Amino acid sequence: QVRLVESGGGLVQPGGSLGLSCAASGFTFSLADIGWYRQAPGKERELVAVIDDGRSTNYANSVKDRFTISRDNAKSTLYLQMNSLKPEDTAVYYCSARLFRGNYWGQGTQVTVSE
Repeated sequence: QVRLVESGGGLVQPGGSLGLSCAASGFTFSLADIGWYRQAPGKERELVAVIDDGRSTNYANSVKDRFTISRDNAKSTLYLQMNSLKPEDTAVYYCSARLFRGNYWGQGTQVTVSE
């Protein structure tokens, strides 16, 4: 069974940094396209960054040059390094895997950027 478990969220001041992790199991991680999405209160879920099985990446314009997505296939883990955080980055961050059998989501981790 597919499992995606996020960790690393929390409260950080504007301009600060935070790293998220997503531990995956139940599928061949190295072959999957995976990514991070986020949903702020009252807003739709949006793409943050994705990385494919060839390690090509794609970022939302709002996070380019501030966030870095990476993957460790040996550990079946996805990462998101977030720097220069802004209050508008506050959201629940979700890990997602796109597989042949469907799209799967983690339970999410809260990131709050505030003084």
